[in-house]
Amino acid sequence: MEMREWIQTLESSAPTPGGGGASALVGAVAAALGGMVANLTTGKKKYAAYQADIERLIGETETLTRELYDLMQADAEAFAPLAAAYGIPKEDPSRGETLEKALHLAAEPPMAILRALSRLPSMLEELCKKGSRLAVSDVGCAAAFGASALSGALLNLLVNTRLMQDRAYASALEQEAMHLEQENKARLNTVYATVLKELQA
Repeated sequence: MEMREWIQTLESSAPTPGGGGASALVGAVAAALGGMVANLTTGKKKYAAYQADIERLIGETETLTRELYDLMQADAEAFAPLAAAYGIPKEDPSRGETLEKALHLAAEPPMAILRALSRLPSMLEELCKKGSRLAVSDVGCAAAFGASALSGALLNLLVNTRLMQDRAYASALEQEAMHLEQENKARLNTVYATVLKELQA
């Protein structure tokens, strides 16, 4: 759907899109900003020494942007079976198994968002050094958005894993998710702090 319609649906009482899709969108915006910085840098004589790296970063950021954008829809689609499972009467003997399968499915997109976003810090760290200084603020914005997307994706994973009966599976997902969120958010926060310091100099 068009972005205006998507935002209007987000603020409505509709079950989807929700926090998972919004996290994917914010992550896509972060990656796209990185791509913008790379595209503003490419071909400039001042940054000729980094041209090969910048061209690579253009491709990497474009791929990540598309991947995260697609995860917006994937998150909505994965929630539909869960919504249906919640509607099954509690006395129905099939409810538990159906709900467990739906929870596993609903946890997949936020985990995919976290894994995808783990590629963002290295891109922004590189752009922070090699990208056009005229666009350094956009690198900082990308870092801030990326950090928020990581936090949002983690919450949307945990809201599903906490209800899973298979605690071993849930625990493994939670541990990986927490690691991805903490490590990559720390790196993105460092990029943001670096940009902030440069702009305040």
